[in-house]
Formats: sequence, structure tokens, C-alpha cells
Amino acid sequence: MAVRYSISLVFVALVASLMIISPTFRRPENLWNILQQNSIIGVVSCGMLLMMIVGGFDLSVGSVGAASSIVAAFMFLHGSLPLGIVAALATGLVVGVLNGLLITKARINPFVATLGTQVLIQGMVFIATNATPIYGLPSAITVVGLGHLGPVPVATIIFAAVALMIWGILRFTRFGHYIYAVGGNKEASRLAGVPVDRVIIGAFAIGGLCAAVGGLILVGQTGIGSPAAATTWPLSAIAAVVVGGTPLSGGIGTVLGAVVGTLLLGVVANGLNLFGVSPYWQPAVTGLVILAAVGVDSYHRASADGD
Repeated sequence: MAVRYSISLVFVALVASLMIISPTFRRPENLWNILQQNSIIGVVSCGMLLMMIVGGFDLSVGSVGAASSIVAAFMFLHGSLPLGIVAALATGLVVGVLNGLLITKARINPFVATLGTQVLIQGMVFIATNATPIYGLPSAITVVGLGHLGPVPVATIIFAAVALMIWGILRFTRFGHYIYAVGGNKEASRLAGVPVDRVIIGAFAIGGLCAAVGGLILVGQTGIGSPAAATTWPLSAIAAVVVGGTPLSGGIGTVLGAVVGTLLLGVVANGLNLFGVSPYWQPAVTGLVILAAVGVDSYHRASADGD
């Protein structure tokens, strides 16, 4: 129980401390801004959670997000908004399935497989666009990234919807239970009749879809399709999921942890900005937070195993 909720307690304590110390932090506009700014990484982290529980991770989510944004932007200009959305989601789905096939059928390590697809997709996007952003998109798409429903950012609503969907998959579906089983022990799951390969492919397919959703939100926030965008997504998403208590070894993890991990790192970055800390220090502080979270989690797990 302590392992499961320790990060949540740290997050609550951090937010409470900043609200007491900084009047600017506790302003509603700033709090909504934190949610909006971290919605993309939150969506990507939800997909990364599935892939990490099943025993892998995906370094290509940034390239998938950039490719999806380019595909969507092109279709917005030469087709329609619905067609652009469908094409972007299809791009993420195809790459996710490809990653899953490389891992399960070609038996390539997830690190190597997704690194390869990341470089491949990035190169293809640069060739297709000549490394030039796509401008002149319809203003309606900005609703996805910058719009509000009352005080709530639309991007945050999308993040919440994705998180609920992933939670429902893990909590109520046989596929979700299989993800935990495969991440815990692939061989035992195979002997028990679990379709291990299909479970892994499915997890990576959903991860690709989540990256594509992030790409659509990115287009809505920037108003352009940028081939050079989203380069930090893979490490940011992995960091958020790890901070949320999901080990790289797989078999364990919760959507609550991924959401809290995402918001924790976002609150840390926002607090550093408000206190005027140099941007050069921010990655170092974020790294310390990650190491501290992983260290505490590892200590608790070791203690539990010892008991």
C-alpha cells in the first residue's frame, strides 16, 4: 500500500507546499495551464504504461507524434478535418503494430526495434516534408489544443478520456489482465494459454494510437505540422511512468501512477519557472526527482520482498 500511494502523497505534499509558498502558483489560471501543458505527455504516458507493464517500452513515440501531426496537417489542407484525424490515428496504429511485430515475430529487443523505427520514421518524415513545417491549417483544429470547455482545457479532457480508457482496459478486460500476466512472466503466460504475441502487439498498437492522439493535440496547440517536433516525448513519457511506480521490468503499474507521475514532473517544472530557476537547472532537478522516486520505490519493493 505504501509503495502504491507514496508518489501520490509526494505529489499532494508538493502541490500543497507550492500553493502556500507561491500566490502565483495557486491561481486557477496557472493550475489549468499546468494541466493543459502536460496533457500531451500524459496521453503518451498512458500508452507507454501499457507497453512498460507488458515488459517493453517505445522510443518511437516522438517520431510517431511528429509523423501523425504531418499526416493530419496534410489531410486538413487537402482533404477534411475528419479524414485528417482518421489518417493520423491510422499512422500511429500502423507503427505500433509494426513495433509489436518486430518484437514478437522478429525477436528484436524493444529498445533496438523502437529505436530503429524512430530513426526510420523521422527520416521518412524529413524526406517527405524537406524538413519544412506545414502551415496554413484551418483554425478549427486549434480547439483540440487550445480550446476550453468552460474553464477546462479540451486537451485535458482528452487526457482524462484516454486515462479512463486505459484504466478500463487494465481493470475490466481479459486483455488488460493478460498484459499484467505477460509482463510478469512471458513463459508462464504462454504455458497457461495466453496469446503472448498478440498481447504484446496489442499493447504496442494502443501505445502508437496514444502517440498519434498526442500528435493531434500538438497540431491543435501549434497550428502547424512540424517534422522536428516531439523529440523529447519518449524519455518524458518513460520518466513519468517510472516516477509513477512502474518498473522497467514490467508486470506492475497503474494508470493513477502514470497520471500522477506526469503531473508531478509538470508541477516541478512549473514551480522552477515561477521561482526563476535557470532553464539549465530544470533537467537536473527533474533527473533528481526521477532518481529519488525510483530509489524509494526500489527500497520499498526490496523491503517487501525481504518480509
